[in-house]
Amino acid sequence: MAILEREEWYDLTRTTNWTTKFVTEEEFYPDEMSGHRGIPAEAWETYDEPYKVTYPEYVATQREKDAGVYSVKAALERDAFVDRADPGWVSTMIAHYGAIALAEYAASIAEAKMARFAKAPGNRNMAVFGMMDENRHGQIQLFYPHANVKRNRQWDWAHKAYHTNEWAAIAARSFFDDIMMTRDAVATSIMLTFAFETGFTNMQFLGLAADAAEAGDHTFSNLISSIQTDESRHAQQGAPSLKILIANGKKEEAQNLIDTAIWRAWKLFTALTGPILDYYTPLESRKESFKEFMLEWIVAQFERQLLDLGLDKPWYWDQFISDLDETHHGMHLGIWFWRPTVWWDPAAGVTPNEREWLEEKYPGWNNTWGECWDVIVDNLQNGKPELTGPETLPTICNMCQLPIVGTPGQGWNVKDHQLEHNGRLYHFGSEVDMKIFQMDPERYQNHMSFIDRFLAGEIQPMDLGGGLKYMGLSPGEMGDDAHGYSWLEAYSTKKSDDAA
Repeated sequence: MAILEREEWYDLTRTTNWTTKFVTEEEFYPDEMSGHRGIPAEAWETYDEPYKVTYPEYVATQREKDAGVYSVKAALERDAFVDRADPGWVSTMIAHYGAIALAEYAASIAEAKMARFAKAPGNRNMAVFGMMDENRHGQIQLFYPHANVKRNRQWDWAHKAYHTNEWAAIAARSFFDDIMMTRDAVATSIMLTFAFETGFTNMQFLGLAADAAEAGDHTFSNLISSIQTDESRHAQQGAPSLKILIANGKKEEAQNLIDTAIWRAWKLFTALTGPILDYYTPLESRKESFKEFMLEWIVAQFERQLLDLGLDKPWYWDQFISDLDETHHGMHLGIWFWRPTVWWDPAAGVTPNEREWLEEKYPGWNNTWGECWDVIVDNLQNGKPELTGPETLPTICNMCQLPIVGTPGQGWNVKDHQLEHNGRLYHFGSEVDMKIFQMDPERYQNHMSFIDRFLAGEIQPMDLGGGLKYMGLSPGEMGDDAHGYSWLEAYSTKKSDDAA
């Protein structure tokens, strides 16, 4: 092998398969784990991943990446950017690490499942590299925030979040468990690597990398850019699986997997990425709005790829496009209002200048969410901060596990979609969430949302304080306004200018 050219032996090694002797093929590749769906082995052997790499090449490349990332971190450590960064940007980092770091480690387990059980040898080969990628991502995104624990206990939630019952952590676990931990190898390759990583991680990492560079946070920008170069490789495992399913009469099942994963990923990102890009990032550092990033990285990309593969756009595509103008604004308002229930300090992001930007990007913003913020500003200016925080808990969707939100003010469209199933009443934030539940009720019916647990008496005492304790949030970890309400000064200045 050592004296052969790469192209002379690579295809042989990446497609190596074997015939079992001591167990049956079905025992070796049980369908509940492999997801072969009765498709013969020779069909899976046609799996052809577009990104090909050998182990020596992989190791050399990853060594260079790590050397670059860690050297940049070491070089910029003394700069103490975190100590002088805009508080909204600090909250961006704390929220990101808590939501992503341990999910990356979980993804390494999903990749390991494909490496062991995928019947396509090319899939197994690529998943080995993906497994190492995700392990790296988990480690590096725990290492970076650990250095800041001395500054603020919220940084420790990079490791803590997924081990708690905090409501946003429950929502994230629900999504990632669905697409990674409880699916067979083929479904995982489609839902995780194609539907989620091809688009949504592009937006989270590339969008944040651009804003981080603009904000002067070159350490964070370099880190997540390095991670995304890995994602762009192993994210290509899903498309070859889709081609094989479609060629073997499994198009409808493939379409359902895609539809479910895209919608669930979208809802989670309305609570994570939407507020970060449109509210937390300092105004002067925003490259594009959340909607603009979504149109570029999700809408255009998925439409093209789905149609090229012979699939259809998800049946809810028109509603999804419409929701780009709405959902994340409601999530942001709700997260800020229920700020003690999250592990980061939400930035309001609604100074007069920021509201002009929001109105430009989302025409009608001032007549909807703006009216709610007018009430919040008025209460804060009149010494009534207690009216700008929670006394009870919101209704949560039994599919996405996030608060049910909608457009307030003149665009009012908030609705609780209810469904009775096996004697239990379920609540959903949209018809799409409800239909996804109905497509596979056995998968979702036993999950208890945070509110379900509250009403079942699992949370004691049954009040906000009991809820915070159940979520694992202690003083010093509970969220508050990122800027300490200093943004109110802009309203006082504007009022004085208007009077003059």
